[in-house]
Amino acid sequence: MGCRVVCISHETGAGGEEVGRLAAERLGFLYVDDDIVVQAAAKGGVAPEEVRDEERRKSLVARLLDAVAQGGGEAWTLGVIGPTHFADELGSDELRGLIQETIEQTAARGNVVIAAHAASQVVAPGPEALRVLVTASPRTRAARLGDQKGLDQAGAARMVEDSDSARRDYLKRFYDVDEESPTHYDLVINTDVLSVERAAQLVSQAGS
Repeated sequence: MGCRVVCISHETGAGGEEVGRLAAERLGFLYVDDDIVVQAAAKGGVAPEEVRDEERRKSLVARLLDAVAQGGGEAWTLGVIGPTHFADELGSDELRGLIQETIEQTAARGNVVIAAHAASQVVAPGPEALRVLVTASPRTRAARLGDQKGLDQAGAARMVEDSDSARRDYLKRFYDVDEESPTHYDLVINTDVLSVERAAQLVSQAGS
């Protein structure tokens, strides 16, 4: 029996989102990531007050997941974006609460690939969950970001450093993880050499 939930944690520039989308296609699973959650909430006209209220947030997330499932993850990632000010009106704790609640409810539904920085910290280990870390060296990630965003080498390197620092702070503040370890995951994939396609194949094989 294969797993019902694939959690993909990733570093900026490592290709985790792309790996997650391809793996979801191979497995026939729904794909959800942080951006999809925020965009779905914005497009759905969700008021920030709904996100701030814990009880209202539970029913809100259920509605969002129904909308994403009906439209498919790709519908939310190909330009169907709601008001850009939505996320700006929420604090980091409120956004984190929305995303964490979404991860928990999505995992409970099953047949899903969740790509988020700390997805594997929310979903408990077990035979029905596959926790994956997609990583790459800082140099590789900086080169990719430079190409994607038109940054020079120094600017891309700073972006990687800032993102890694923010990720460490996020794991510490919200999940009490002092130092991330490979043993927090069931599968660690280095995309320095492996292509996104090959990485997705490995994830789908491990999850099937």
